[in-house]
Amino acid sequence: MKSLLFTFSFLFISLAWAQPADLPSDENAIPEVVDSLYREDQFYLGLSFNLVVNDPSSFSQNGFSGGLHFGFIRDMPINERRNVALGVGLGLSSNTYNSNLVIGETVNERTVFRTIENIQDNSDANRFSTNLVEVPIQFRWRTSTPTTFNFWRIYPGFKVGYMYFFRSTFKDGDFLIRQTDVPELNRLRYHATLAIGNGSFNAFVNYSLNDMFDKNAVTVDGDDVGLQIIKFGIEFYFL
Repeated sequence: MKSLLFTFSFLFISLAWAQPADLPSDENAIPEVVDSLYREDQFYLGLSFNLVVNDPSSFSQNGFSGGLHFGFIRDMPINERRNVALGVGLGLSSNTYNSNLVIGETVNERTVFRTIENIQDNSDANRFSTNLVEVPIQFRWRTSTPTTFNFWRIYPGFKVGYMYFFRSTFKDGDFLIRQTDVPELNRLRYHATLAIGNGSFNAFVNYSLNDMFDKNAVTVDGDDVGLQIIKFGIEFYFL
């Protein structure tokens, strides 16, 4: 009798402590969800150094010429893996150019372009600034996956911009020249763009396909003003 009781007691304790091997250790755990329809790089922010080429022979930059641009791009994957996409967006760009080019006006409201030697010694400030609204279009290739946040990207593209604000300022002591209405401006801007990088850090270059000033812009020495812009710097992308 004692042996039978001992056997039943042993079986009862064993069954009470036994657990199926396939039961989850935490029934309240939230399962990890993978987004198979993910998109990348919806917002962008860039800082640039602005280099001027195709300029008059007497033209020179001085000081720092820089820019800031930011905006939103709609990412549209075109393959099943979603690492190849098209991007179309809208953004703003603000730029400043320091140089020896002075933009003035005659009494007949005719624009005058003149370059001044040793302008850093002769004036307090000489610069022109631009603000643009831009539409970037990109072909996007990357090594991303739904669960990878650091990946390589190569984004060649094209950008169309409209210069809605322009201001040139020349200041020498109490003497000030300020121009905001310059008919010779090419306000519609076209750019070829390229961004390459990994993770948060990306290098970019932006090459202007048309001159800032049209063929009617000529210096007092008879040189075409032109001015073609190459921007390069760093760019950040965010979801």
